[in-house]
Amino acid sequence: MAYSQKRKQKAFSFLCTALGAFLSAFAIHAFLLPNYLIDGGIIGIAMILIKITSRSLFPLYFLCLTAPFIYLSYKYIRRTFFIQMIFAAVLFASCLFILESSPIFELDDLELMLIGGTILGVGAGLIIRSGGCLDGSEVLAIIISRKRGFTIGQVIFSINLLIFALYGWIFVDWHVAFRSLVTYLVAFKVMDIVIVGLDELKSVTIISKKSKEIRDVVMHELGLGLTIMYGRGGYTGNMREILFVIVERLDLTDLKEIVIKEDPTAFMAVETLHEVIGKDMGLPLEKPNRLERGKTRKRRKKGTANPLHTLPSTKPI
Repeated sequence: MAYSQKRKQKAFSFLCTALGAFLSAFAIHAFLLPNYLIDGGIIGIAMILIKITSRSLFPLYFLCLTAPFIYLSYKYIRRTFFIQMIFAAVLFASCLFILESSPIFELDDLELMLIGGTILGVGAGLIIRSGGCLDGSEVLAIIISRKRGFTIGQVIFSINLLIFALYGWIFVDWHVAFRSLVTYLVAFKVMDIVIVGLDELKSVTIISKKSKEIRDVVMHELGLGLTIMYGRGGYTGNMREILFVIVERLDLTDLKEIVIKEDPTAFMAVETLHEVIGKDMGLPLEKPNRLERGKTRKRRKKGTANPLHTLPSTKPI
C-alpha cells in the first residue's frame, strides 16, 4: 500500500514537472521571444546567444549550457533532484522545438509582462515544487549558498541582474533589459505563490503573565490549538509559560487583539511559515465562523460569555 502511494506521488511529481516545462517553453516562445525580452539564468544567456546567431539554435544552446549544471546537481545535491532536472531540461528543449511553428502573442508592455511572467512563474514553480529545477543558475545558487553563506534568493537575483545588465550593455537597449527585469519579478512572485501557496501561515510565540486566560480565549473563541512550553527569564530567572500558536494570516489580527486585550504587556513574536507538516500542531481545529466569534466577543465584553461553548472536540497539544 505504501509502495503504491509512493509510486503515485512520484508519477504526479513527474506530471507536474512536464506541465511546468511546457508552460515555461510556451511563455518564452509565445510572449518573451517575439517581444525581444529575455529570461534570467541559463535560459537568458541562451536567449542572448540566439539574438546574435539564430533563433532555431535556442534548444541546442540551452541544453549545452545546462549540461555542466546537471553534472553539478548530481555531484553536490541529490539523486532525485538530478533526475528531475534532466527530465525538465530535456522536455523544455523538446517543447521549444515543437512550439516553433505555433502562434505568438504581441501585446502591449504591461499585458506582456503580467501574462508572460505569470505563465513562466507557474511553470517554474511547478518544476521546483516537484523537487527539481529548470535553470542551472539555481544549482549554482544552492552550491554557493552552502559554501559562502548567501541565501539562494540573493545569489539567483544577483546572477539574473547581471544577465539583464549584460543584455543592455551588449545591445545598448536598456528599455528591453528593464522590461525583462520586471517580467522576471512577476514570474518570481508567481513562482513563490505556486511553491508556497496562497494560504500563508504565521507562527506566534506569546509570553504573558496571563497565559492561562489567553490560551482559554485562543482555543475556545478562535478555535485554535496551541502548544505550551516553559522557559525561564534571562534577567529575572522566573519560570513562565510560553504559548506557541500557528494561525492563518486572516486570523492573525484577531489573535493579536485578543492577546493585547487580555494582557497589554504581553510579548509576541510573529514569523512567516512556508510549510507545516503533520497533524495536531496548533492548526485550526473546529474553528467558529466569524459571525459566531463576533457574538462571543460581544458577550465577553458584557461579561456573560461562556468560553467553553465552542470547545474543539480535538484535543490541542
